[in-house]
Amino acid sequence: MKTASLLRAALAIVLGLALASCAALAPAPRPKLVVLIVIDGLPQRQVVAYRDQLAPDGFARFLDRGASFEQAYYGHAFTVTGAGHATVLTGAYPHRTGIIGNEWIDRASGRATYCTADPQAQYIGHATHAMDGTSPRNLKVETLGDVLRRLQPRSKVIAVSGKDRGAILTAGHAGTAYMYLGDSGRFASTTYYLREHPAWVEAFNGARPADRFFHAEWKPLLPEAAYGRSLPDDQPWYGPRGGRLPMTMGAPDAAKPDAAFYAALLPSPFADALTLDFARAAIAGEHLGADDAPDLLAISLSGHDYVNHRWSAESRLSQDHFLQIDRMLQSFFEDLDRRVGRDEWLAVLTADHGFMPAPEWRLAHGLQSGRIDGGRLLAAVNADLAQRFQAPRLVSGLSASALVLDGREIAARGLDFDAVAAAARDALLAQPGLAAAYTRQELLTGSRAGAPFFEAMRNTWHPDVSGDVQYVTRPYWMFGKAVATHGSPYDYDTHVPLLLWGPRWVRPGAYAQRVEAADIAPTLAQILRVPAPAACEGRPLPLAMP
Repeated sequence: MKTASLLRAALAIVLGLALASCAALAPAPRPKLVVLIVIDGLPQRQVVAYRDQLAPDGFARFLDRGASFEQAYYGHAFTVTGAGHATVLTGAYPHRTGIIGNEWIDRASGRATYCTADPQAQYIGHATHAMDGTSPRNLKVETLGDVLRRLQPRSKVIAVSGKDRGAILTAGHAGTAYMYLGDSGRFASTTYYLREHPAWVEAFNGARPADRFFHAEWKPLLPEAAYGRSLPDDQPWYGPRGGRLPMTMGAPDAAKPDAAFYAALLPSPFADALTLDFARAAIAGEHLGADDAPDLLAISLSGHDYVNHRWSAESRLSQDHFLQIDRMLQSFFEDLDRRVGRDEWLAVLTADHGFMPAPEWRLAHGLQSGRIDGGRLLAAVNADLAQRFQAPRLVSGLSASALVLDGREIAARGLDFDAVAAAARDALLAQPGLAAAYTRQELLTGSRAGAPFFEAMRNTWHPDVSGDVQYVTRPYWMFGKAVATHGSPYDYDTHVPLLLWGPRWVRPGAYAQRVEAADIAPTLAQILRVPAPAACEGRPLPLAMP
């Protein structure tokens, strides 16, 4: 009897250890809420440069207590907002998503097309104009949110942004997108998603939250000495509007908020504060993270892109704006901890693209840089083709970093399309500021594999949507009159932060491996235990799980 008792006791111990071992090996429950944060136009170099000035629990939550992938890049060449946002939750680049840029020329009609335009959908309770973004119909593939909603209909997918494309391309086809309207200071969805706004949206807009920033001052967060590593205000290349902190929102003589005031909030911290406040309202109004069906909330903070276009990522205004975002995120994370539960939600933070330094700043330091006038470039290429083929204007326009040939004119004159494209490529490369160019035939066949930037350009080019000669500028050259911009395959435009936090799913640490933004979608799919989106070409991040 005594021996039997000892055996039973020993078996109980062994069984207990086995059960404990199985529990330790079992995956953590799925997060109740996944929060994706995309900071529009944040290059990785800014996260590194100002790390010592961060608050304890904003970006530092990721950097000190989460996973930081310090070598994260986009793999496509034309790095702009639409293309980047479309990549993050599809895991696919423009050659699959069809979102080759923010806008492009439709090759059949010759008309301009906006990446999220849809004449069949309108803003709810707000005027809708041509080229406004109202639906994801141009997005040719599914997102992670689409997969989640298909497999778990009780899951909710909400996206909010200062830009329509930032919300729509992360909400996907089955989520709901809300965007800031710069002429009214309100947030709206569209008839693609809803017939009318939920009560919580009407309540948020009815309180007119943007009006509280009327005549508010954007003041520097830190003492003047803290900004010694960035450019002083009012650089000569800022143009007649200049740029100096503190900055007052709205015209000094304006009696009340107007469309100009609401638009002026975008290149400031205040539109981002409104976006996060709307996200808080969405969490409460939609009960996100409140049950066992995992929800997805995508937040795209647009202000940094506007700030960097107007004053550059090297400016004091950009440094302070980054630090303002950091403090706003700290407050937002603390609210999520209280509402959802600190161990119940997972966060991912990235950017849709980086940013090029201002050409004038580089030139002032004796460094190579330059600007390209698109109109003059187009005229020069057409003049070269006219001399060779005795036909005027064989190139009809520039579209998403490509030349678009006039196929009808080429056919009418009995010219060989590929020969004209090759001649246009050669004429283009003869102009200042261009580094590489490839024709439609070369991109379709892959005949130039291994050539400079060829793979990144193939990733950015879609045969149904893109132009006929895709090009890349030389390093630190740019199109347009903005103080600074983005849109190249160089590190300053492709190198972005990729940060994760969630103690039950992510072991803290810095990862030195090179990864891609396309890896976010399959990583989240793995954590949520759903299939990756069908067109996904990324791979799960090499995370060390807890």
